[in-house]
Amino acid sequence: MPEHTLKVAVAVSLDDASAQRIVELEPRIELLRDPALTRPWRWTGDWEGEPGWQRSPEQQAAFESMLDGADALFGLPDVSPAALARAVRANEQLRWVHTTAAGGGGQVKAAQLTEQELERVVVTTSAGMHASTLAEWAVFGVLAGAKGLRRLEADQAARTWGDGRRIMRHVSEMTVLVVGLGGIGTVVAERFAALGATVWGTTRSGAPVPNVERLVPMDELVAAAGEVDAIINTLPGTELTTGLIGADVLGAARPDTILVNVGRGSVVDEPALLDALDAGRIGFAALDVTAIEPLPQESRIWDHPSVLLSPHTAALSVQEPHRIAELFAANATRLLDGLPLQNIMSTKEFY
Repeated sequence: MPEHTLKVAVAVSLDDASAQRIVELEPRIELLRDPALTRPWRWTGDWEGEPGWQRSPEQQAAFESMLDGADALFGLPDVSPAALARAVRANEQLRWVHTTAAGGGGQVKAAQLTEQELERVVVTTSAGMHASTLAEWAVFGVLAGAKGLRRLEADQAARTWGDGRRIMRHVSEMTVLVVGLGGIGTVVAERFAALGATVWGTTRSGAPVPNVERLVPMDELVAAAGEVDAIINTLPGTELTTGLIGADVLGAARPDTILVNVGRGSVVDEPALLDALDAGRIGFAALDVTAIEPLPQESRIWDHPSVLLSPHTAALSVQEPHRIAELFAANATRLLDGLPLQNIMSTKEFY
């Protein structure tokens, strides 16, 4: 049956405008929010918040009391598996948690909730809210490889004009393989098709996807890797995807293939990637994510001349909190009206 009100506790920091947007779009929400009880942002959309900030015992008690009086949570408390588990077990009326991450499944899995708890509390994610910014970074990564960005930077720093005109690759002449045609991959395919590239994409379902000329079954990934100019990973980190782009896929790549990762670092086998970079099969890698974050200081990825690295920031945008707030409000309306929620996290694969 449709319901009249929904008590929502804001479990992470959220700017005033985005908080106001939630209740504007869904007035039946009673928003429980106290900015003094959540970790302050270091930048817009910094959901983890300032790591050195701590609550006083009184603040911690007030924070937990706020969570325990809610029907739903906006954000995982402190982006912490332990805090999530406590909130679920302390509050029998809690039945919906929304993660501000597109994934968030790793933290939910680490909370080790029981099957009964996962049945009682539905988890939704912010999947799709970052697709446009990640797709732009994927285009940037392929262009950086195609145009020899690192060599241009090195020559400019050395004040070297070069020994003649350089031949550059053109995206419009490339075949690009998008590994994962979900919300992010679909937008990545759209952007590259607009640039004139031939777009292939991996699929489980085999269902047609706009702008994708060839659907590649996952068991044909190795063969397809040897026929393309660029490989772009958009997959989340799960047990099924760990190491998916490994020695077999990278070993099949043609010389100077460009690799871009805007999914999760665990999908790419980094030792195998370094071997492929050294051998020239991967001519350039643009990585927004790594298997361990922050990337360990001893990693060779830092110094490799054919790697462009960003610190898991490709999805960030000043518009992100606003978009997530609107998604949350739309889902709250669906919940209050007795309709199925969007972006429900799988309790088997945790994404």
